[in-house]
Amino acid sequence: MAEWESPSNIALVKYWGKKTGQLPLNPSLSMTLSRAITRTSITAVASVEGKDKLMVNGDTNHLFVPKLQKLVKWLSAEIPVLEKYSLQVKTSGTFPHSTGIASSASGISAFSLCLLSIVSELTGKEITEEEFLRIASYVSRMGSGSACRSVYGGFSLWGETPGLPDSSNLYAIAINDKVHPDFMKMRDAILIVSSSRKSLSSTAGHELMNTHPFAAVRISQALSNIQETMNALQSGDFDKLGTIAETEALTLHSLIMTSGGGTILLEPNSLAILKRVQLARKRGVQVFFTLDAGPNVHLLYPDNGNDTVENFIREELTQFCENGQVIFDRCGEGPTSIKKEWQREP
Repeated sequence: MAEWESPSNIALVKYWGKKTGQLPLNPSLSMTLSRAITRTSITAVASVEGKDKLMVNGDTNHLFVPKLQKLVKWLSAEIPVLEKYSLQVKTSGTFPHSTGIASSASGISAFSLCLLSIVSELTGKEITEEEFLRIASYVSRMGSGSACRSVYGGFSLWGETPGLPDSSNLYAIAINDKVHPDFMKMRDAILIVSSSRKSLSSTAGHELMNTHPFAAVRISQALSNIQETMNALQSGDFDKLGTIAETEALTLHSLIMTSGGGTILLEPNSLAILKRVQLARKRGVQVFFTLDAGPNVHLLYPDNGNDTVENFIREELTQFCENGQVIFDRCGEGPTSIKKEWQREP
């Protein structure tokens, strides 16, 4: 048995569009969160003929089963010992799933970390923590691209990037050694505009980029924004970082709206929040917004401005949130192994 908690992450430079093999069209850069987490355990049981190979929370028809089955099948081809076991998965989270808050990043990374912990025990192969996390990032990527960034705390980057020789399309890398200490305490308030399942899955959205007329321009923009974001992170320039994050969020939704079908994921309350944030900044409140592919809004602000921003959120923005729901989060330290109990049948 293995059990892990793994957080969501918020991309400051977005991953949107992929090539064959779950490889990104452009590099992305994210901050790992602290409180928006998924807790997952896997119990591996010696397979019995005809027994279901995978169940989630006791349900073989659970919504997550197909995606997890696909990942296990892929990994079993590399590590055949997995085929001898059925997997019983228990999972729960602290935030709404399938609503554009990178729930798949959190869930798939937690699942992959558990799976690799079990594989390590079954094979008896010892590896360093650095190697373990790199493999976990590689495996997570095959289940959900953004999940490869959630295996690291702080800030991480996924995708080949000029000037970063360790960067790769196959897995993410930690970049905390290039980040000003102030950013390691950055706050992120997640405003839940809607907990309903979003109308466009990330998988379908990525596919739309294959024929998008602005794809080439977007790739060029992302490469430029990665470099500018790295400069801002290193220098401690919060305003520059926030400006890029807002541009990236608006670009993402522009790409979605101008794809085939013209999907609109923003809700009226999403737009109301964005406008209030812009007005607050004119009053001197140091806060910026970003969004993933959904209606829910992330607000980024420095640790030393948390009282001002959080008062602003409570007084002006909770009215636009579903049941007033806000997750006050911050830059996190990454996944945590809850326990490691190996139980074999006598």
